[in-house]
Amino acid sequence: MYKVVFLNQGKVYELFCAAVDSSSLWGFVELSGLTFDAESSLVVDPTEERMREEFADTELLILPIQSVMRVEKVKRKGSSVIRDKDSGEKVTPLPVSGPANKR
Repeated sequence: MYKVVFLNQGKVYELFCAAVDSSSLWGFVELSGLTFDAESSLVVDPTEERMREEFADTELLILPIQSVMRVEKVKRKGSSVIRDKDSGEKVTPLPVSGPANKR
């Protein structure tokens, strides 16, 4: 199991996969066997749900080597997260504030 941290559209993604390989395309890295928490009717972490939906049909994720920040071989899977590139804080895909008062 590998934890891969990479930049994607101004955000830092942390996800888990079964394999990391060099690509036949020069300058790229291949991730396969993307792993997310088991699907259930109760959504505990909306960020993980968003990533599961974004990569639902992905068999092989090919990333430019420049976007990969870190690769770790880990003993067990943790939570997949999306962080703000500048602050490092977890990005919440749902609105944080309630609806604005209209007058």
